[in-house]
Amino acid sequence: MQPVSFWNPGCVHTPDFNVGLMFKPEQAPQLYMEGSEIGRMLDELAARIRVRMDSLAIQDPLLVGIETGGDWVARRLQPMLGYEIGQLNISFYRDDFSRIGLHPRVGPSRLPDHVDDRHVILVDDVILTGRTVRAALNEIFDYGRPAGVSLIVLIDRPGRELPIQPDVYGRRLELQHNQQLKLVGPEPLQLFLQALS
Repeated sequence: MQPVSFWNPGCVHTPDFNVGLMFKPEQAPQLYMEGSEIGRMLDELAARIRVRMDSLAIQDPLLVGIETGGDWVARRLQPMLGYEIGQLNISFYRDDFSRIGLHPRVGPSRLPDHVDDRHVILVDDVILTGRTVRAALNEIFDYGRPAGVSLIVLIDRPGRELPIQPDVYGRRLELQHNQQLKLVGPEPLQLFLQALS
């Protein structure tokens, strides 16, 4: 397995769970980042989000996590930021829904009735192609017309298929094409690296 390229951004863009059940036996996951390191990254993210909201003079943003990993990240950020929180299930908005179907463990979206003219802070765990974010934006606009949207991700991976970029990210990672990151949680949050066949 090739080493992972790992670096920090230089600007403001700057219950019991068996992990093994998520992976095929011949593709055993490797723990890439432990909960304590993710906790420090979340502290940094919260600070950068506050800087961004202050710079945009935004007083009452809505924090929205994309299920499942983005929701876990948003729920960890919420006590640090004090913003109202919502949750998005984008299953019906995915462009591959007709091929992969509905995930049986994902629940309904939970957003406030009033989204119009509020700034939405959209949170995901890992961004790669940008298609998950596109689906999330489509659903948000079905609830109303926000004043603006800021995209926050824990991990930014190169590989966009759509012109979508995070406004704030925790780390940027460049992996091999056959490697995948998976956030496992919610307590503790851990990142696992998997080699795909």
